[in-house]
Amino acid sequence: MKTAITALAIMLAPTLALAGGTHSGGHGHQEGMAVGKPAETSPTRTVKVVMKEDYEGENVYIFDQKELIFSAGETVRLHIVNEGEEVHEFVMDTMHANAEHKEMMARFPEMEHDDPNAVRLEPGEEAEILWTFANPGTFEFACLLPGHYEGGMHGALVVN
Repeated sequence: MKTAITALAIMLAPTLALAGGTHSGGHGHQEGMAVGKPAETSPTRTVKVVMKEDYEGENVYIFDQKELIFSAGETVRLHIVNEGEEVHEFVMDTMHANAEHKEMMARFPEMEHDDPNAVRLEPGEEAEILWTFANPGTFEFACLLPGHYEGGMHGALVVN
């Protein structure tokens, strides 16, 4: 079994490297993405985003906000909190990039990330993303763990 897993990993390694970029460097996002780039200056404000479950509601997996609004050029501190009972992640990107990432997560749900635009948190954990929103447009924030997006865990990220 161990040999089969090793062989599979060797066969998939080139595919994962092409699809995922450099995980140690975060999918090659150092130069910036459509949604922006890691902050190089101090944030002007902090926005708290809470992730949790609502087993009684229409959507099982939720963010406490369905829309985040920023200004182009604005640098913020995103304070991400998992108040739920399950692991969740916060990923911000274009809708297309999130859809591709979600497909990859469906195939490899335990995949670890080191992306500057995302965090994965265990229940009770908190993290921060310091980010500069460079380009105007409508983007998306989401939890891309299998079933979470479909369970309602996504929202619009608008940069004016």
